[in-house]
Amino acid sequence: MCVGGCLCGEVRYEISKSPEKVTMCHCSFCQKTTGAAYMVQPALGASDLKITHGQTVVYTHVSEGSGQNIHINFCATCGTKLFQTFDRFDGAIGLYRGSLDDPNWIQVTPENSKHIFVGVAQAETVLPAHVPIYIGHAMQNDGTPNDPIVFEYPTRVGDI
Repeated sequence: MCVGGCLCGEVRYEISKSPEKVTMCHCSFCQKTTGAAYMVQPALGASDLKITHGQTVVYTHVSEGSGQNIHINFCATCGTKLFQTFDRFDGAIGLYRGSLDDPNWIQVTPENSKHIFVGVAQAETVLPAHVPIYIGHAMQNDGTPNDPIVFEYPTRVGDI
């Protein structure tokens, strides 16, 4: 089990199971919502996360890519973003990894991770070797999987 929460401690949660997948999303939405080059987002089932203190406030945003709603759960006091839910992926939670007390509890490996929307990634971002890379999303809106690119060596986005 792992725990996390917001910056001020008003909202706390626990995770009962380690996520099986981790997505690094480089889309402009994730860049804006994190203030970073990309979001590191472990994928959980809704039953794997339990709020143990406080409650979140939800901001709903329409995805430019899918046209579906993304629901950002955050602390009303300090504004820390904790997790997202998705109309497109019912029952799934995308965690803001940085909200964990120990972000390194979630191991990111070539076997469990992928990078998406590298077509709009920041030019200096270095993509790892042997990890599935997608110019857009990993799947089309109808659920059809897209083919990944896999680099043999770390590759700078600006060099693609």
